[in-house]
Amino acid sequence: MSLIKSSEEIELIRESALLVSKTLGMLAKEIKPGISTIKLDSLAESFIRDNDAEPGFLGLYDFPNTLCVSPNDQVVHGIPNEKEIENGDILSIDCGVLKNGYFGDHAYTFEVGEVESNVKQLLAVAKESLYLGIQQFKSGNRVGDVGFAIQNHNELNGYGVVRELVGHGIGKEMHEKPEMPNYGRRGTGKKFKDGMVVAIEPMINLGTPKVNQLDDGWTILTKDGKPSVHFEHNIAIIEGKPRLLSTFDYIYESLGINSNEEDSFKD
Repeated sequence: MSLIKSSEEIELIRESALLVSKTLGMLAKEIKPGISTIKLDSLAESFIRDNDAEPGFLGLYDFPNTLCVSPNDQVVHGIPNEKEIENGDILSIDCGVLKNGYFGDHAYTFEVGEVESNVKQLLAVAKESLYLGIQQFKSGNRVGDVGFAIQNHNELNGYGVVRELVGHGIGKEMHEKPEMPNYGRRGTGKKFKDGMVVAIEPMINLGTPKVNQLDDGWTILTKDGKPSVHFEHNIAIIEGKPRLLSTFDYIYESLGINSNEEDSFKD
């Protein structure tokens, strides 16, 4: 699997990534106290298929659903179920799409109703760290530069950076090289070049970075039971600079949020 994608391939990955973005934007309108995560999953699957694509996660490594939905102390890979979400919850939704032979994959952590102020702060800092990591994804830098930027920002704010799960390259496969940890030392690891496409995805805990796995073989939880958040974008290096292939704009449009956080990473 080539680490370097052609401009045509990058546009195909962008198309898949933007369908994930639109799916998350559609879900943003539905996320309210009382809806079950399996209902959100069903809505997402229908939306993706209606847009001439396939759910990227369904059946991948035998995962049973379209979405990974991880409330509160679940870090990632939560399996949708009949349990209804409640006011004050946070809900990390990770979604993948396969279209025209290429994958898109990104994630956002939603607030359900009124969320506690310390959790709001965690959400803000983790999302800031995503963009600090993206800034470092440029020609000549290395994997450790991205990881260091994410780790440093979160740990300075007292949060735990999950070590066991990492970002990744993306293209014809959901998970390609290079691995993109959310921690690291500057100037170490694979050197970045034009045409590389990756998913950068900080998974950040309010407390300890340590995690456990449920017996279902999928769900990852924080070891101390405190909340965890997850934000993910797909990014390509074009003319030496990081360029977003995914966007949170559809989410923000649904939620009535004004943001310019992505402006410096758009074409």
